[in-house]
Amino acid sequence: MTADHMSKTVGAVWGLLILNTLGSAGAKTIVPLPRSLIQMVTMGALVAAFTLALAVNLRLRIRASAFVFLLTLLLVPSVISSADLESGFGALFRCARLALFVGTLWLLSRWWDGGLTFVRHHIRMYFAVLGSVAAGAVISPGAALPELYGGRLVGALWPLTPPQIGQYAAVIIGLTVLLLLGRRTDGTSAAVIVVPALVLLALTHTRTATLGLLIGLTLAIGSLVLTSAAARRFFAWAVVCATVAAVGFGSALQAWFLRGQSQENFSSLTGRAKVWHALLAAPRTTSEYLFGAGLGDKSFGGLPIDNSWLAVYHEQGMTGVALVAAIIVVLGGVALLRPPSLSRACAIFLISYCGIASYTEAGLGDASPYLLHLAVAASLLATPAAATALPAPEVARRRVPQWARRSEVA
Repeated sequence: MTADHMSKTVGAVWGLLILNTLGSAGAKTIVPLPRSLIQMVTMGALVAAFTLALAVNLRLRIRASAFVFLLTLLLVPSVISSADLESGFGALFRCARLALFVGTLWLLSRWWDGGLTFVRHHIRMYFAVLGSVAAGAVISPGAALPELYGGRLVGALWPLTPPQIGQYAAVIIGLTVLLLLGRRTDGTSAAVIVVPALVLLALTHTRTATLGLLIGLTLAIGSLVLTSAAARRFFAWAVVCATVAAVGFGSALQAWFLRGQSQENFSSLTGRAKVWHALLAAPRTTSEYLFGAGLGDKSFGGLPIDNSWLAVYHEQGMTGVALVAAIIVVLGGVALLRPPSLSRACAIFLISYCGIASYTEAGLGDASPYLLHLAVAASLLATPAAATALPAPEVARRRVPQWARRSEVA
């Protein structure tokens, strides 16, 4: 298999992993899609991703990765808590899905070398997903901006919620801006991605994604300020534009941020705080405290948890919380120890974004886009494999006749 063909196959595997994590619940689509059909497609994508990854890595060459190792350890509390079937057979199914997901990441770790390959795969695949969202909005604006979601943008061709769309848009905007600052793409190509993604992000009215984008980019660009003149110029212009926007469009920005909610509803994080308090107050056995109640749909009492840490606590216990915290700490620590570079800046952006989003979004303890974002960060922080020097061929010594030696002496 040629290197180009192998690269395309790895890109296809990454695209299938992204398809698997799109989920099966969301808004009503233009053409109704049965949930069973969507689940069949997403699970089929994961099986196909593992099969393709195995096909291009038959010798099972993997790289040491603390990130994937900790994810593998996360399977332990997941299986222990799911084995008693308190959450039903679906918990064991989700464990198998997580195991297949982690196994695929192990197979792909062979190509984690600190380069930007997976960043480009990430941008291309999520841009294609956003393209389907934009197409749905053009075909049926009413279905894409339903009253059920308060007029926020949803997926009309594939069931995607506003937070999902906002997350995908924010991530590819941040990564593309960093590639532009690092001169790994040109302004026209960057504008083709950033401008439509910004429009879609604005239409979703997703506060978490917006804050994650702004804070993540600030930290990432800040890591480049000392070594990049382009980063310094961008940072200065961003401060000026932010100041002008805050002064001139303060009321409009506040209205967009509040989304027409009352102060009480906003302070309770759109009702999330009530679910969190109920979850923390619920009685738990020692086993449930340590290992959780088993992998589920990230809900409690029929309502979404919408917090990664509490979702992990509920489903994988304090053991799971400790492992997920270790993932963030290890990736963040490695990023801080690396010398300034574009790869490091992209990793800092992704880690920061996932850390911020974890407060109001679930997903760090199961196969999800957030784990894919962190996997890209892990690939950026991996050290390039040292090239093995080939031994120099031995030169056969010629036998010098005795008469020749005498003539040399003479």
